[in-house]
Amino acid sequence: MITIAGAGLAGLVCALELLRRGAQVTLYDPSGGPGEASVARFAGGMLAPWCECESAEDAVVALGATAVDWWARVTPVVRRGTLVVAPPRDRAELRRFARRTTGHRPLSEGEVGAMEPALAGRFAEGLAFDREAHLDPRRALRDLAIEVRKMGGTIRWGERATRPVDLDCTGIAAGLPGLRPVRGEMAILHAADVTITRTVRLLHPRMPLYLVPRGGGVYMIGGTMIESSSERPPAVRSLSELLSAAYTLHPAFAEASVMEIGAGLRPAFADNLPRILRHDGTLCLNGLYRHGFLLAPAMAARVADQLVPEMTNENICEF
Repeated sequence: MITIAGAGLAGLVCALELLRRGAQVTLYDPSGGPGEASVARFAGGMLAPWCECESAEDAVVALGATAVDWWARVTPVVRRGTLVVAPPRDRAELRRFARRTTGHRPLSEGEVGAMEPALAGRFAEGLAFDREAHLDPRRALRDLAIEVRKMGGTIRWGERATRPVDLDCTGIAAGLPGLRPVRGEMAILHAADVTITRTVRLLHPRMPLYLVPRGGGVYMIGGTMIESSSERPPAVRSLSELLSAAYTLHPAFAEASVMEIGAGLRPAFADNLPRILRHDGTLCLNGLYRHGFLLAPAMAARVADQLVPEMTNENICEF
């Protein structure tokens, strides 16, 4: 029996990978159900390794390229790619983004409009990352929990793990050396007059924005990443900048209804890359931060390599 502390994104993905390899797994989580306390509920759910290469290691592409197919076995995945645009005054940002990334093709103004008619005539050029995709994080967490149980795993909601456990996936609560909180802020909007079908990234030096459609005129927007341990709701200033960026993308967002605003403390190491390491004798997966849904499957496979069929003596597995 393999025991896991934490049934958030990392814990559930590791549990499913272990179950697929024939292990018996029990997870413990003090929350009441999937996603209730997981910071992953505030994520965009973008499976975008080629876009992420703009500010991440090349290994992110190698490890994240298989994530779309992995997730498609668990939860619905929208495979419509990512569209990257910039306001006319920030076209230099678009060119910089193109130089720092791969896996894209340039778009003319007409091609941007053909991809997303709602944005026709609004952007003179863009980049299409056709192989990227996105999912709904909250549904994905629920579907993960269902799949774990289907495979014979046990999830003890409302219970804290009794130490020691075989695997710690408790995020910030793990208190690992070098782990810090990076605050992410987001809003969920309902804009009945906007029809956008794929993830859109709006480049702006002060407030880059990503917008992810959830269907039915509902969109998740995010962009802020703040070094902070505060769990308070988003400040008026940061929220107004976020909403202003959405308005820049499409003016109809000025009439959108704000369904939810939220902030989550995401666990990160100094290089913003995840780690598998041993701490006080326990194997830990942590630091998923901005690449959570993208890299969780690959990192879970590495965890399973260490835990199945037997525990190893390795002290650390760097990214």
